[in-house]
Amino acid sequence: MNALSTELDVISNNLANVNTNGFKASRVNFEDLVYQQKRQPGLEGGAENTPPAGLQVGLGTTISNTQFDFSLGSPVQTNSPTDFYINGDGFFQVEILEEYGGGIGYTRAGNFLPNADGELVLGNTDGPRLADGITIPDDMLNLFISPDGTLTATLSDGSTTDLGQIQLHTFVNKSGLRSIGGNIYVETEISGGAIPGTAGEGSLGTIDNFQLETSNVNPVTELVQLIKTQRAFEMNSQTIQAADELLQTVGNLRRF
Repeated sequence: MNALSTELDVISNNLANVNTNGFKASRVNFEDLVYQQKRQPGLEGGAENTPPAGLQVGLGTTISNTQFDFSLGSPVQTNSPTDFYINGDGFFQVEILEEYGGGIGYTRAGNFLPNADGELVLGNTDGPRLADGITIPDDMLNLFISPDGTLTATLSDGSTTDLGQIQLHTFVNKSGLRSIGGNIYVETEISGGAIPGTAGEGSLGTIDNFQLETSNVNPVTELVQLIKTQRAFEMNSQTIQAADELLQTVGNLRRF
């Protein structure tokens, strides 16, 4: 019941973030516990017979880990030229507080905005800066991004200027990343270090603007799993109640 309660929490978090940009759903992985060996498999029985199986009673289940699903979310059109969509497996790199992973974080959310100095920052509560050092000119009329992440701005006088290039990053084990909230992940020992690259190379994907990646949570799938987990929780509760009633019956036998 404790393990199933944790799964309910994970499913609830997935459903709560169904509208969160770049959010990646999590799943719970279970494993069985140790077994009571009441009769070892292969031990000889009476008349030198070898039973085909032993007698093993399991002691329940536990959660081994939670695992991110990094499948691609659907793109949605926006009206902002600083909204970016990664059509692949890459991550944007942002500067975060030193207490989280050495000041560097990674995100799939592309809802960037210029701050008072024109620097592109992620549109969350803390507003971490895009680590590529892109600055938006005050007199910019429009912004274009090439598939390799190069940004070109059209200015009010009709001229164009290159603003720089956005690099993407990936990891050997993305499931090993640690989420710190705000649509940001930080690397861990098990995830490996970030591998930088140019958009369009390998599986990193290309970058488009005027688009955002939506959450990859499938509400129908999550609701079905929610119902299954609730029913399993109820059945386990009834099992415990039945076992308790059985023990009470056994205890009452001493009165006769």
